[in-house]
Amino acid sequence: MINLIFLGPPGSGKGTQASIIARKHNLMHLATGDIFRDEIQHGTKLGKEAEKYLKRGELVPDHLTIEALKSRLEIVPSSGRNGFVLDGFPRTDNQARELDNLLNQMHLTLTAVFFIDVSEDEIIQRLSGRRICKSCGFVYHLVYNPPKVDEICDLCGNKLIQREDDKPDVIKRRLQVYHEQTKPLVVYYAEKGLLHFVNGSGSIEEVEQRIEKVLEFIQEGS
Repeated sequence: MINLIFLGPPGSGKGTQASIIARKHNLMHLATGDIFRDEIQHGTKLGKEAEKYLKRGELVPDHLTIEALKSRLEIVPSSGRNGFVLDGFPRTDNQARELDNLLNQMHLTLTAVFFIDVSEDEIIQRLSGRRICKSCGFVYHLVYNPPKVDEICDLCGNKLIQREDDKPDVIKRRLQVYHEQTKPLVVYYAEKGLLHFVNGSGSIEEVEQRIEKVLEFIQEGS
């Protein structure tokens, strides 16, 4: 079994890498946002509870998040998957301790925790360059995936907008909050000998290769 956690600041590419590694190694990709959307869509009791908080713009409480994860982790052994990848969770050391308790109860162990490390300047460039069509929702990037006509959607011809949370000043505040929350979490997993920093700069393929090298090293030593 390969059981992984992917951490990293907004714009680090952790979701992309988690998805790639999950697909390549036949792992269950677990992102809490996706789980809650699925629960809400299916009208479950858990989904209805989570929706109350999300509609108010609040974070879903830790106990509900852990409950949502438990429902997915319980089906990993019978799913034909070789393990799981947690994408962007936990975010605090308290969540990490609660997750540890859950994994212990389920007799599951973590293989590694990857922190995708990207400089603040590069994150600001990545996020501040995003533009979204306010009509059809298609996402562009002024550097990596620009529209054919500046600030105009290729698909429907409407004007592109920049989300408030993609503006440089807002990004800096988001990063500050993220690092304040994550610092104890990094120490927590480092002390357990599970943490691996991965340089998140470069192409998607280059970052993937760095992660694979770490996985190969871990598996050779196990």
